[in-house]
Amino acid sequence: MIARNEESNLAKCLDSVRSLAAELIVVDTGSTDATPRIAADFGAQVTAFDFTVIDFAVARNHGLAQATKPWILILDADETLAPAGAPQIEALIASNENAGYFLERHNHWPDAVSTTDYAVRLFPNRPHHRYRGRVHETIDKSILAGGGRLRQTSIRIDHNFASDPAARRRKNHCYIDILKEEIAADPSDDTRLDFLAAEYHQLEMFDQATEIAERIVELRPRDPRAHLFLGTYHLLYQHDAVRARADFQQALSLRPGYTEALSFLKLIDEQARLK
Repeated sequence: MIARNEESNLAKCLDSVRSLAAELIVVDTGSTDATPRIAADFGAQVTAFDFTVIDFAVARNHGLAQATKPWILILDADETLAPAGAPQIEALIASNENAGYFLERHNHWPDAVSTTDYAVRLFPNRPHHRYRGRVHETIDKSILAGGGRLRQTSIRIDHNFASDPAARRRKNHCYIDILKEEIAADPSDDTRLDFLAAEYHQLEMFDQATEIAERIVELRPRDPRAHLFLGTYHLLYQHDAVRARADFQQALSLRPGYTEALSFLKLIDEQARLK
C-alpha cells in the first residue's frame, strides 16, 4: 500500500489482513505522524518514497518491485478487507489463474449515501504487472497485455472517505489538473476521461461532467455503460429527457435487457405522463 499521515486509519486496515498477508509492504510518501511506526509494529516493510512529483503509479510500482510473494493484494490505508474476504482470496490464490480480480469497494461518505465501485486489487506478482496513471492508477491493461484475464468477485472492501470537505475539494481540483495533463499527453486514453468525469461529479460540476461523458461516448460508441452514464447526466442534471431517452435506447440496443437502461426509460415515461 501507499500511505502518508494515516495514523488514524492504518492499524485498522492492517489488522483486517493480519491473518492473510504473509508479507506487508508500506510505501510511505512523506508521513510526519506515526504512520511508519504503526506499520513497522505490524511487521510491515516500510520504505520511504519521494512524492515531490505526484505519481501514484510510480509509487505503487516501487512497492510491487519489492514484493517477494506470488500474489499481490492492494489496499489503501483508509480501506479494510471484510472478514469474509480472506477465505475467498485464499481460494482464488489456490486456483493460481493468470487473472486480476475486481474487488467490490463500498465507499462511505460522511455526508452522503454510500456508493459501490469495483477495482482490480488482487493479481499474480509478475514483473510485467505494473500500474499506470499518475492519479487513479490502474493495472488492468498490463494484466490483459500479459495474457491474463479480469474476473469479478464479491470480495468486499470498505473505504472511508476523509471527513474534511475542504480537503476533499482540494484533492479533487488537484486530480483534475493532473488528469487534464495526462489527457493532453495522450488524448486516446479514454480511461482518464472516466476519472475526470468522476472528479467533476464529486465537485457537483455537472455541466463539466456531462461534457466529459459526451466525449467518452464519442470515443467508445459501442460501450453501453458509456451511453447509460451520459443518459443519467442528460436526464438528472441537464433535464433533457429527449436526449436522455436516446442515450438509454442506445445503451439498450447495445446490451439487450440492460436493467438500468430499462429503469430509466420507465422513469422518463412516468414523468411524461405526469406532465
